[in-house]
Amino acid sequence: MTFLEYLDYFEQILESPQDFEPYGDQEYFNYTKLNWSRMNRWLKRFEPNDVMKNLIASITEHQHWIVITEPWCGDAAHAVAQLYQMVKNNPNIDFEIQLRDAAPFLIDDYLTDGGKSIPKLIIRNDVGHDKVIWGPRPHALQAIFSSMKAEGATFEQIKETMQKWYNEDKGEEIQRELINLLS
Repeated sequence: MTFLEYLDYFEQILESPQDFEPYGDQEYFNYTKLNWSRMNRWLKRFEPNDVMKNLIASITEHQHWIVITEPWCGDAAHAVAQLYQMVKNNPNIDFEIQLRDAAPFLIDDYLTDGGKSIPKLIIRNDVGHDKVIWGPRPHALQAIFSSMKAEGATFEQIKETMQKWYNEDKGEEIQRELINLLS
């Protein structure tokens, strides 16, 4: 689906959560509402840095950027909006959203340590070969996540720390990593 179709899907979930699994569950629904707010904040406020803008503008061959995600995903609320903002003005880049939990289940080919962690970005060239695979979150944040998990932090503590990190980082680390991968 396109990014705009993803936004429409997201809104449908918010309007009728009982029609979409697992959003009938109040906890999933509440977190999804929060993600909608966070994503829209990034869509309004996130501006790629000059290095990223120049790099994206220099892409003249066709690329297919596929993001595997779900509206309930907290990391995706930040990363997916930022990724879209980075590439939306380059007509050579097709930006596609695929849901993790729906056919064709592309996530099965892009596991992280055996798990279906999202969001996951796959950048393919004009003949469909993978050029870049990124995700589910910036390496610096992944290290914090892994450390907190190993120390026995609660899920709430981890979520709070990660949210604070995303707000303070403002998308710089994602850009830095993608610039390194694409250069």
